[in-house]
Amino acid sequence: MSTPIPRTRRTLLAAAGALLGLSMLSACGGAATGNEGAVKSDGSVDLSKVTLIVGDQKGGSKALLQAAGELDDLPYEVQWQEFTSGPPLLEALNAGSIHIGGVGNTPPLFAAAAKGTFQAVQAATYGGTGDAIVVPKDSPIKSVSDLKGKTVGVAEGSSANYNLLAQLDKAGLKYSDVSVQNLQPADALAAFSSGHLDAWAIWEPFTSQAEKEAGARVITTGKGLVNGYVFQIASQAALDDPATTAALKDYVGRIAKAQVWSSTHKEEWAKVWSEETGLSEDITLAATKKRDVSLVPITQEVIDSEQGMADAFSENGLLPGKIDVSPFFSDAFNDDTTGK
Repeated sequence: MSTPIPRTRRTLLAAAGALLGLSMLSACGGAATGNEGAVKSDGSVDLSKVTLIVGDQKGGSKALLQAAGELDDLPYEVQWQEFTSGPPLLEALNAGSIHIGGVGNTPPLFAAAAKGTFQAVQAATYGGTGDAIVVPKDSPIKSVSDLKGKTVGVAEGSSANYNLLAQLDKAGLKYSDVSVQNLQPADALAAFSSGHLDAWAIWEPFTSQAEKEAGARVITTGKGLVNGYVFQIASQAALDDPATTAALKDYVGRIAKAQVWSSTHKEEWAKVWSEETGLSEDITLAATKKRDVSLVPITQEVIDSEQGMADAFSENGLLPGKIDVSPFFSDAFNDDTTGK
């Protein structure tokens, strides 16, 4: 008799399988981006005829670009599609629904395992402070070691998922030592607030939201343990199209400039972030204070760090076998984002 796969492993492996199915659908559907007509006879691109379809998360790229004034003079059109977290965003990207989107350090690993067709083309790090594990304020749980046998909410395949895995390992616990509930942020907040979760592994702005609205207490953060990377991920179909690529180069350059701006204009950023998300400004300001960003060129160091994460997921049975992540990272846009 075969050994049953634990529920959390089944869920994550099923998620990888779902991504694989979507990537196959994308491959069958061709590589058209809708921007082919923007290429002139001489090979140059008329950006005014390009539409970039961008995947976003709550208070993500759109809010950041708007706050920094980087949406004021776009030479191309942007259509925004919002997602609850990185994994569903990359599902849509692999299905051909979007051209590019911003995610944390973990979703690309699961998309890579699902044989997605994409590349990370821009990177920055927020240092990991915003990735946290929180508990109710009156909980007897004082440290990660106390989580053994407890119920923990997390969006599986998210950056918080890796932080949870790494924190458990640091505390000498296995992933199977906790009961993981796969919940997107809104559902997790409701479950946490109503007492159905012992702990919640999450990222900003939800960490600050949990503290301010649900009285959550942080027992640990990812600072010094996780790489804190965020990536702009472009579909291979978009990268194969000259017109879309021309817009992508401009777009990721604007993202990089806006990220730098956010570190020195926290109050302005928090105000727009609040307006875009509906979160109170005290929540978004608290979140911005935990998010000092540094631009990072995509180098072997970045790839090696992500490979280590993929290996950890594989070793815990959360990814199907050994995954080589290197084909999913490109340094082609480094000059446009960091000048390095």
